[in-house]
Amino acid sequence: MIRKKLDQIKPHFESGGKFEKFYPIFEMLDTFLYTPSSVTEDGPHIRDAVDLKRAMIFVVIALLPTIIFGIFNVGYQQDETRTIMENFLIGLKIVGPIILVTYAVGGFWEVFFPVVRKHEINEGFLVTGILIPLLMPPTIPLWMVAVATSFGIVIGKEIFGGTGYNIFNPALVARAFIFFAYPAQISGDLVWVDGISSATPLLTASSVQGDTALNLLQQGQFTLSEMFFGFIPGSIGETSTLACLIGAVFLLVTRIASWRVMLAVILGMVGTTLLANQLAVYSSNPMLSLPPHYHFVMGGFAFGLVFMATEPVTAAHTNTGRWFYGFLIGFMCVIIRAINPAYPEGMMLSILFANAFAPLIDYFVIQGNIKKRRARIAL
Repeated sequence: MIRKKLDQIKPHFESGGKFEKFYPIFEMLDTFLYTPSSVTEDGPHIRDAVDLKRAMIFVVIALLPTIIFGIFNVGYQQDETRTIMENFLIGLKIVGPIILVTYAVGGFWEVFFPVVRKHEINEGFLVTGILIPLLMPPTIPLWMVAVATSFGIVIGKEIFGGTGYNIFNPALVARAFIFFAYPAQISGDLVWVDGISSATPLLTASSVQGDTALNLLQQGQFTLSEMFFGFIPGSIGETSTLACLIGAVFLLVTRIASWRVMLAVILGMVGTTLLANQLAVYSSNPMLSLPPHYHFVMGGFAFGLVFMATEPVTAAHTNTGRWFYGFLIGFMCVIIRAINPAYPEGMMLSILFANAFAPLIDYFVIQGNIKKRRARIAL
């Protein structure tokens, strides 16, 4: 019935129809409900059952553990004595409006630009629309969410041409905008719900010069298991390393994410952390003494590793390039965390930094392959 109705109204949205300018909206609805019937006419091309929409939906499925736990944790941080369902419902009242505002504002821009440009409406915002709320603290005012979403979509993606043309991750652009425009609302000791002044583990570990990070964490009553499972203050979707790893398994099994990028990020983080540990005896900076497994479970490392660094548009596209790209992220994350005391969380900036260098990394990899092939031909 739905298929027949869509076919019936389709001529009104095609060229010459009275709703011709709104064809991208009709096409968005049609392709969301049904697999497109059109095929590529010019070769070379491949046939695959998984289109962009399905790939984006797979990422949303992988995000479900972080979404569910993040909502619960917002309520849990208010009152640990309530039941799981009570904490989840309390958290939903806080997180739900943030998600709705993000999708409403971002959805408007995602429709507006294709209609003006007469382009297809792409599906990238299915993922971006849920990543932005997960990157925010639950105390963020809704108007700031709307402004940050607009900045991330318009400046971070649409001005480059839309989905597939952006050089920076739009969700991270939105997060960076909030951080630099309204730092008090996204960082500091008071970022949590209902005025609870509980510092995040990263802020605690970097707070006192001359002490070790592990001693400061113990004083702040942050254990390794709490940080791994996610029962700590922080951004909505970044606290639970376990939830992120569940999503990572799904993305790797479905081949949506690159294992090379994930492994390279971890290797870059571990190698740089071990080097920083050797320098800790010469400095009063507590973050230099933080061991690798604590870096892994603190801040947004796991979330950025699984869902942000592997984003296919802004990451390196060559297999060799992915190793350099991922290692750069892990390296920069620890450098920013350990050496810059004013900004203990380095994952966001390290991924944006690597996004900027990804095309250059791919260029040198491709040029290297061309040089090897020319050498073989000469022989």
